[in-house]
Amino acid sequence: MSRTKRVKTDVETSGIPQRKEGVPVLEVKDLHVTFPSEDGNVHAVRGVNLSVNAGEVLSIVGESGSGKSVTSMAVMGLLDENARVEGSVKLHGTELLGRSDGWMSKVRGRKVAMVFQDPLSALTPVYTVGDQIVEALEIHQNMSKREARERAIELLDIVGIPNPKVRFKSFPHEFSGGMRQRAIIAMAIANNPDLIIADEPTTALDVTIQAQILDVLKKAQHETGAAVIMITHDLGVVAGMADRVAVMYAGRCVETGLVDDIFYRSAMPYTIGLLGSLPRPDMSSNEPLAPVEGNPPSMLNLHPGCPFAPRCPLANDACLQNEPKLRATTDAVDGSAELHRAACVRADEITENRWNYKDIYPLPAPLSNPTQAANRLDRDEVLKIDGLRKYFPLMKGAVFKRQVGTVHAVDGITLDIRAGETLGLVGESGCGKTTTLLEILELKVPEDGTIVVFGKDTGRMGRRDRKLIRQDLQVVFQDPMASLDPRMPIFDIISEPLKYNGYSKVDTEKRVRELITLVGLEPSHLNRYPRHFSGGQRQRIGIARALALEPKLLVLDEPVSALDVSIQAGVINLLEELRAKLGLSYLFVAHDLSVIRHIADRVAVMYLGKIVEIGDVEEVFDRPRHPYTQALLSAIPVPDPQKERTRDRILLTGDLPSPANPPSGCRFRTRCPKFQQLSETEQQACLSEQPELWGTDETVDSLSACHYPEAVHVF
Repeated sequence: MSRTKRVKTDVETSGIPQRKEGVPVLEVKDLHVTFPSEDGNVHAVRGVNLSVNAGEVLSIVGESGSGKSVTSMAVMGLLDENARVEGSVKLHGTELLGRSDGWMSKVRGRKVAMVFQDPLSALTPVYTVGDQIVEALEIHQNMSKREARERAIELLDIVGIPNPKVRFKSFPHEFSGGMRQRAIIAMAIANNPDLIIADEPTTALDVTIQAQILDVLKKAQHETGAAVIMITHDLGVVAGMADRVAVMYAGRCVETGLVDDIFYRSAMPYTIGLLGSLPRPDMSSNEPLAPVEGNPPSMLNLHPGCPFAPRCPLANDACLQNEPKLRATTDAVDGSAELHRAACVRADEITENRWNYKDIYPLPAPLSNPTQAANRLDRDEVLKIDGLRKYFPLMKGAVFKRQVGTVHAVDGITLDIRAGETLGLVGESGCGKTTTLLEILELKVPEDGTIVVFGKDTGRMGRRDRKLIRQDLQVVFQDPMASLDPRMPIFDIISEPLKYNGYSKVDTEKRVRELITLVGLEPSHLNRYPRHFSGGQRQRIGIARALALEPKLLVLDEPVSALDVSIQAGVINLLEELRAKLGLSYLFVAHDLSVIRHIADRVAVMYLGKIVEIGDVEEVFDRPRHPYTQALLSAIPVPDPQKERTRDRILLTGDLPSPANPPSGCRFRTRCPKFQQLSETEQQACLSEQPELWGTDETVDSLSACHYPEAVHVF
């Protein structure tokens, strides 16, 4: 099979685009992509113009449905056959549109490579990772099996996969998410492509793994000298990676320019709204977020005028007449190669007045929470966890099962939440956050330790007590679509907890209407089904259902991670408003530490089943004392290009150790940068003694579990 592939490649190499001096690597002109549907034609991409040169990074940003991924798939020639593609896509000056799939197969992987969002779907599960990289090499290069194998091992080493000779023989399911993404990057750079398209390459990854992947992408670009198109919704990633940015909305580019132009001199209200809706890890939680109200328009029948006009606070009559074209702003330098362009009739006015999101978007009024006025320790305790442990047996065998180990999911954690307070629980995937939530929500006797909810020990509760407590303890799930029954209208979904707790029909209807209004939706929406709502609206419905029984404590499991940044800001503002109005307390679990900085009063950092640092959110973010917290905060991309250029990142080596076999002593020592700098005598404490949470007189409410804590400034 491999011999046939090599012969085929030798014959087909003629006509492959080659680099030309002064010609962009990729040039897209007036690209249109239309999909037929039962309701009419969906105009997914409408007249996109892009170009990217060798060694340059172009970032494409925008909300879901704006056309980012469709544009990249059109460039790769991977769209469905029913898609109608018009315009021009040139690689090194050679037209790609209209080419046969056989011809494009020669280009894909050799000249243009793609890093997909979901690495598990992109890798074939029945072949080893090494064989899949070898295949990519053999198809496009005249290599022997041995040469391809050596090159594949070298590539795995380049992207930072430990023990590449051993991992070469592993299957995709044996890799962690971060390692699978590294393998995809290794495959993408295998043939030294001229263009790498990365489509949301870090979306589903922990912040520490994200930092490693971005570092690998930079290294890959350096190795190949390729042009890179980075498609992402994370403007912090854009600030640190991009040279130029294209902002897409409703299938077209609405603002383009150098990265500094987009971040510091935005001329399009949509771009300004995106930047204003971002919670930032380097800013106080007192800074308000600017939600971009409304939803992107349907791509079936766009109305004349600017597609953003229905959501734009600056829209006037001129905006409704004709759709504005991209044109140079007044801050662009005449004759320069990179003009700052915006598609807005008021772009010059915005530029001349230097308006930012505070000048354009209506911001929520400052909220005061009367519950928080009192000293924290004087307020009622709504949740107290002391020494909680949860272990799972690790079983082996299909017929005759036997225990071969124990997973230490939660291993002796202690925390508390007071009335009107938000505690953020953060840490990498597998650290025990979700297990902690489940132990709290089950309201059962814990394996070890105690859980006290509203003054009642769950280990001593009867069935009646649990039913009463569950009225005051509610949960908001991560995926709003999965948590809402698609067969039920919204009225029935929200009223369900009321129905089963004895509310009359009249009181139920009145309460449901109050709730739907409280979360910012219309009572007229109540007869609709979940599929009729956007992601942000569905999450608001989930919050309304959680509030139905007037709870005192909400457990929020990644409630904004599945939302676009503009929608996310609205939900965060809503949660803050509800907390102030209703005196709620939140246990807020998230992997996005920027969100935690904005919404939380206190934060607990978990690692391998243990809390390694806990305290006031301002203290922990501004002066983290544990090396793991420092690494987490260091890995957060800040949406500020100047800061990103000068920041020093703490990159953790390796992946999270298995909770079934945690390291002795300090569990973080195997990845700890500080441990490597200690003398052998100092290391003995880390090797043999498990550090306990402790603080000094100055940090009595902020505790860290480290033998050698040292406060540092990360931002």
